[in-house]
Amino acid sequence: MASQTAVSSERGNQALPATMRAAVLQSQHEMTMETLPLPALEPNQVLVQVSAVGVCGSDVHYYEHGRIGDYVVDHPLILGHELAGKIAAVGSSVDSSRIGQRVAVEPQRPCRTCAQCKAGRYNLCPDIEFYATPPVNGAFCEFVTIESDFAFPIPDSISDEAAALIEPLSVGLWACERAGIRPGSRVLIAGAGPIGVIVAQAARAFGASEIYISDIAEERLEFALEHGATKALNAATDPVEGLDVDAFIDASGAPSAVRSGIKSVAPAGHVILVGLGADDIELPVSYIQNREIWLSGVFRYTNTWPLAIELLEAGKVDLDILVTGRYSLSESEQALKSGKQPGQLKAVVYPGR
Repeated sequence: MASQTAVSSERGNQALPATMRAAVLQSQHEMTMETLPLPALEPNQVLVQVSAVGVCGSDVHYYEHGRIGDYVVDHPLILGHELAGKIAAVGSSVDSSRIGQRVAVEPQRPCRTCAQCKAGRYNLCPDIEFYATPPVNGAFCEFVTIESDFAFPIPDSISDEAAALIEPLSVGLWACERAGIRPGSRVLIAGAGPIGVIVAQAARAFGASEIYISDIAEERLEFALEHGATKALNAATDPVEGLDVDAFIDASGAPSAVRSGIKSVAPAGHVILVGLGADDIELPVSYIQNREIWLSGVFRYTNTWPLAIELLEAGKVDLDILVTGRYSLSESEQALKSGKQPGQLKAVVYPGR
């Protein structure tokens, strides 16, 4: 992973620098630009020259609070896990013809041998290493390493920005799969931020016929209606209880939205929790029991990159429309703060700038 810092020899590689630039989180609200050794390559890995990195809410949370749950930033950490780039070098077990490929990176490394991995749930691997999750470094830097099969070739029709945002798209695809979205499904999404809009587009791609989205920000609701949703609801004034949708997907993390959203679900429907909110909230348990509602969280994703690339190439999902801020690597701290500005959806950092 990108946390390695020793330089090793690779097969078929030319003119690689010995060092790279990185934006490093030292502690809460403290970022510095550092020069670090190029990350080492293991035999089954590729070295990716990072072209674009999306800023995620978890990056902002680490920057502002220094921790997420049990994951604590107690050593310098490189943030960023939504990324795309070009393969600059390969390990000894990787075909050298991959050098020069544009790729979207799935930013995790499961053990591949535990019970969860063998059951196909590698996202639940207890020993997984995930970019920008302490102590594993992320992609606010010029180069990263990743296992070869987690670097997915992308066609020229997909931009660097869209390729980087396949990561949050994967969250949306996984949420829709967990929610059982199929042609004709009726869906309610709480939260019209980047993930909510992505979930709306994913639900549309899965064939949902009615896609409600709720938020308190009218400009975000208008944007969501232009890009996937079929009806917008103001969370402050429009009730959602009794909609009898097939699935409710929370992308807000707001306890009140979760509780009311559950009461919008028809019998035997699904509730999927995506948003990062409070650790504990009260739920309408009798409603869940009496209607046999399925309730599940979403923890990242598995095997979503091929479908995401297919949907992007076919024009069924548009991720470029989410990018509202562009920053150089030295402006990473500004990128992390940009979400509080009016009209901002997704900031992208370009390590080559």
